[in-house]
Amino acid sequence: MLLNLYGAFCQLYLNKAVSVFTVSNLSQYFSPASVANSPARALLLVGVVLLAYWFLSLTLGFTFSLLHVVFGRFFWIARVILFSMSCVYVLHKYEGEPENAVLPLCFVVAIYFMTGPMGFYWRSSPSGPSVEEKLEHLENQVRLLNIRLNKVLESLDRTNGK
Repeated sequence: MLLNLYGAFCQLYLNKAVSVFTVSNLSQYFSPASVANSPARALLLVGVVLLAYWFLSLTLGFTFSLLHVVFGRFFWIARVILFSMSCVYVLHKYEGEPENAVLPLCFVVAIYFMTGPMGFYWRSSPSGPSVEEKLEHLENQVRLLNIRLNKVLESLDRTNGK
């Protein structure tokens, strides 16, 4: 009997809590006009965004760590396949509406780069590479990117010169 009362109370309380915080109420609460007029709301919005980013980072880290354990050496192949499947899904979903596909594609690309090899490289254990080795690795990456950029620019100059 007491358990049934508690369950009914929780259900009633959750229904009221969910009805208070609907998407339209949150969009009104965090509208640009209301945030501009209230510094507390602006601070709360920053906190909500940081909390959402932290949760996303935590979820992605756990998911990709699990995938890394499952696929082992072939993790990067699985990562590229997941990325390409996500892009195909977004493009198929918004077929005929390319302006609506831009934001989801940017999100997919951001996640792809957030979970890249640099993510695992920089988050290695303390017994991993030292700061000097990490900086040397980063300098080598920048040097390789500069070489590739110069090659692309030279090929563009050759095609424009013809």
